[in-house]
Amino acid sequence: MENSQYKLCTEVLKRLDGSGILKHLVLIGSWCVPFYKEYFSDVEYSTSITTRDLDFFVPLPLVTKNKIDIEKLLDGLGFVIDFKGSDGYIKLYHPELILEFLVTEKGVGLNKPYKLDQLGINAQPLRFLNLLTAKLINVMVEGIRINLPHPALFALHKLIVSDRRIKKDKKVKDLDTAIRIIRALLDKGEANKLKFFFMGFTPKLRNRITAVLKDDGQLDLVDVLI
Repeated sequence: MENSQYKLCTEVLKRLDGSGILKHLVLIGSWCVPFYKEYFSDVEYSTSITTRDLDFFVPLPLVTKNKIDIEKLLDGLGFVIDFKGSDGYIKLYHPELILEFLVTEKGVGLNKPYKLDQLGINAQPLRFLNLLTAKLINVMVEGIRINLPHPALFALHKLIVSDRRIKKDKKVKDLDTAIRIIRALLDKGEANKLKFFFMGFTPKLRNRITAVLKDDGQLDLVDVLI
C-alpha cells in the first residue's frame, strides 16, 4: 500500500510515536482495517482505505508525564485546526486526512468537549467507545508499534454503530466492514473468541447486534454468536 494518504498517515504515527504519546492511544475507525493485515496474515484478507478519518481513542485517565502540542507536532504536514464552538472539541483537517481524538461519553446528554491538557486539545466524547478497549492487540506499521482494538471487538462495535447511522451509505459501509472482519475471524478459527466478546456485552447490545445481522440476512453469523 503506497499512496500519499497512507504515507501521511504513517508520518502522523511516527511523530506521535516519537513524542512518546502513541503508546497511550488506541487507533480506532476505518484505518484499523488495513492495519489488521498483520493479524490476518494466515487467512485471505482484503484491505482498502475509503476514509479520511484518522481517529484515536484516548483511554481515561491519560496517565503520562509527556505533554505535547499536537498542532506543533504536526507542523509542516498541512493540517489546519478546526474548533467546534468557543469551547468545542478540535479536529485537524488535511485534504487527505481528518485527525481526531475521542474519549468515552459518560452519562446521558453530556456530550461536552473533554479537555486533554497533555495533548493541548479538547477531545470529542462518543458513546460505546469503551467497548473497543476490553482487549487490545499490538501490530507493527512501518516499524511503529500501534494499539488496535481486537478485530472481534472492532467488528461487533461496527455492527452496533451501524444501527445508529442516519446515512444509508455509511450504514452499508459499517456493515460490510464488520462482516468482512467477522468472516476473516471465522476463517482464522476464532469463532469461540468472537462469541466470548459478544457474550461480554449487555443483553441490549447483544440484541442490537443480532437484529442488525438478521436484517442483513447474515443468519449463519447469528448462529455463530448465539
